Amino acid sequence: MRVIGPGCGSCLTGWLLAVAVTLSAQTQDARPSAMLRGRVDMLRSPAAIERRPGVSDLGTAPPREIPDRRRAVVYLESALRGAFEAREPQRARMDQRNETFLPYVLAVSVGTVVDFPNNDRTYHNVFSLSKAKRFDLGRYAQGRSQSVRFDTPGIVRVFCDIHSHMSAFILVFSHPYFATTAPDGRYRIDNVPPGTYAVVAWYDGANRDMRTVTIPQTGAVELDFVVQ
Repeated sequence: MRVIGPGCGSCLTGWLLAVAVTLSAQTQDARPSAMLRGRVDMLRSPAAIERRPGVSDLGTAPPREIPDRRRAVVYLESALRGAFEAREPQRARMDQRNETFLPYVLAVSVGTVVDFPNNDRTYHNVFSLSKAKRFDLGRYAQGRSQSVRFDTPGIVRVFCDIHSHMSAFILVFSHPYFATTAPDGRYRIDNVPPGTYAVVAWYDGANRDMRTVTIPQTGAVELDFVVQ
């Protein structure tokens, strides 16, 4: 048996540090580094819901934001066992501005708290009757905000009880492999574990398109969708 003398303490410390660095590097190398990217081209745009005139409008309706209803969410329908990692609780925001929910489509992970600030001069009452999350925040005025924690994966349709033309979607996922498309339709999902997956492009309600793709250990895979 080798005996380490008093003067070898620094040698042992250096050796342990070298081993730790090597193991850390091996762990980093073992992590998936593949990327799924592409574009969702929407050849048609869903029609906006018309605003119902109010008594206080006096013939002139207040200004409205134009929600981007062409945004899509691309996500893995399923993933390999063990691929889902615990994530720190997240926070997101869905504004109410000019009688419009912004963004129109919001994608979050399970456990995310979403804030619903009111930036209008009128009252709002945000609610949902969706199976994944039922809630009613009650009426609150400009400058105030209410929040909801989304603990169950699924699609949540959001409305305002006061303004019938206001609606939006919140998609809640139990994994991190999803992305909302940019204004040009492009998306990117990083660090996808290798395997074969069903990939879904979801857009405006119950509409969705599904493709199958095989992800390697490293590299980028291109996958495009076209919405007629």
